[in-house]
Amino acid sequence: MRRADRLFQIVALLGRRRFMTAAQLGETLEVSTRTIYRDVLDLIASGVPILGEAGVGYQLSPSYRLPPLTFTSNELEALMLGVRMVEAWGDSSLRQAARAIQEKVSAVLEPADREHLHQAALFSLRFRTQEQASENLGEVRRAINERRRLTIEYQSESGASTRRSLKPLGLFFWGRTWTLAAYCELRQDFRSFRTDRIQTLSFESDTFELVSPWTLDEFAAAMASQHREGDAALGLLADETR
Repeated sequence: MRRADRLFQIVALLGRRRFMTAAQLGETLEVSTRTIYRDVLDLIASGVPILGEAGVGYQLSPSYRLPPLTFTSNELEALMLGVRMVEAWGDSSLRQAARAIQEKVSAVLEPADREHLHQAALFSLRFRTQEQASENLGEVRRAINERRRLTIEYQSESGASTRRSLKPLGLFFWGRTWTLAAYCELRQDFRSFRTDRIQTLSFESDTFELVSPWTLDEFAAAMASQHREGDAALGLLADETR
């Protein structure tokens, strides 16, 4: 977690509770109490009215309020559904980030909106299939963000295994599976790979630039072209069977 995010979280946590110790804050934010002491001192120095002291605990001045956010009912339900879907289908880091977003938004909502947020009757449950679908997701996201080449052992739907060297470009969620959009050096073309069928994965030492012909836009254009060609072939087949 970035330090700026942690400072915001400290203010948000103290804004929801009357009193928290440094140990409680540190456990929630997964940092040491020493880090909390330092962060609280910096927040006080910047003008945030935190009351208390090290070894005792902290609370926000009752007069201090974070500015409220304004959402429509549909926006709140969309937000909560998105959080719950990420918690169900994302990797562990994304799930943690989704919960943090919910906490941050909840901290600055008006009470009525906060209640509506938590009572949104839209759900995305997590079962074994979701756990399989999110397998390798964290590593693949890291490779995309760092523009790192990947070497994978991949098992196709038929069970055949191949070794591929890839330039990872993006991830797509299809409702039950994640696919990696990539430039495959074996095929010298764009390919999609289900993340749950990646048997092994390793990062190469070199990186790559998002320049032609290895961009996500070109991947999307190639997929659209294949889709049009497929529709045309189906049309010809229909004509032949009339």
